[in-house]
Amino acid sequence: MGSRTPLFAEHVRLGARIVPFGGWDMPLHYGSQLEEHHAVRRAAGMFDVSHMRPVDIEGVQARDFLRHLLANDVARLTQPGKALYSCMLNPEGGVIDDLIVYLRGPEHYRLVVNAATAAKDLDWMAQQRAGFAVDIRPREDLAMIAVQGPEARTKTLPLLAAPLAEQAQALAPFFATEHEDWFVGRTGYTGEDGFEIMLPATEAATLWQALEQAGVQPCGLGARDTLRLEAGMNLYGQDMDEETGPLEAGLGWTVAWEPTERDFIGRAALSAQRERGGLRRFVGLVLEGRGVLRGHQQVLIDGEVDGEITSGGFAPTLGGSIALARVAPTIGERCAVLIRDKAVPARVVKPPFARHGKALIDLA
Repeated sequence: MGSRTPLFAEHVRLGARIVPFGGWDMPLHYGSQLEEHHAVRRAAGMFDVSHMRPVDIEGVQARDFLRHLLANDVARLTQPGKALYSCMLNPEGGVIDDLIVYLRGPEHYRLVVNAATAAKDLDWMAQQRAGFAVDIRPREDLAMIAVQGPEARTKTLPLLAAPLAEQAQALAPFFATEHEDWFVGRTGYTGEDGFEIMLPATEAATLWQALEQAGVQPCGLGARDTLRLEAGMNLYGQDMDEETGPLEAGLGWTVAWEPTERDFIGRAALSAQRERGGLRRFVGLVLEGRGVLRGHQQVLIDGEVDGEITSGGFAPTLGGSIALARVAPTIGERCAVLIRDKAVPARVVKPPFARHGKALIDLA
């Protein structure tokens, strides 16, 4: 038996299929993964993401610490509530984790790290804090609910306390606001608009039930994965890991090279990779033949194996099979994928495949 979130009883009540994920017992779906996927693209769905770990970083050197710890630069966060996506690298340039960091105020930040890597992340942060006047505080007292979809904000706002609702309604994308122990970010992992809400664990079930009454569809990990794949968003452990850095995972845009004097962990290794050249490309694929694209299938370029799918599956919004893949830099507009020892033609595209309720790639 894995760890359970404060909403576990709600998942059981709703008849969810429970599966192990990153050491947690989590809902895969509540009956139909396909219906849950479409609910998010067309209306509103909610996800229990309480297995993810908020971590508060505080102290007079919190900013300096995070500028050293992360590949992106928190100095870019100049307004309270602004969020930043970054990788946390090892000295070799591999990704320990990808995360979001929010500026809450002077000397006060909040990170949200992945469930499966939370313990490892906290150990790494503790090792790197030497020499910095900073406190690292995991917020195990908080739960987290993501509400996503074109109707997510309108269905959620009436359920928030009046001061928080007013602030949340005015939020720009990738900003957050807070009131008492509630923290609301206009962020997500589906390619749709919506909120990610951190709140006291003791109040999570009440919000979940209120959202359900408001017509928000409970959604599990299955829909979350197909939605993020369509949105071209990386999944840690598949699209990048400690052996694969951001430059070969389509995340070069998250590395802040300026100012040149900022010496973040992994910078020297990434600089050497850039100078060496020949980096693998991270691309999208659309299957043109029969079959389903899956992780670890081999990609053929001019008949030779020269790449691998990192994430793949059926895309409900598009009605076909798509994938993210790491391939040789010489790839053109066409390739093939080995599916059951058969080379099936595929088209190379630039993700995302779908966002804001619409397909962005034509399968025809």
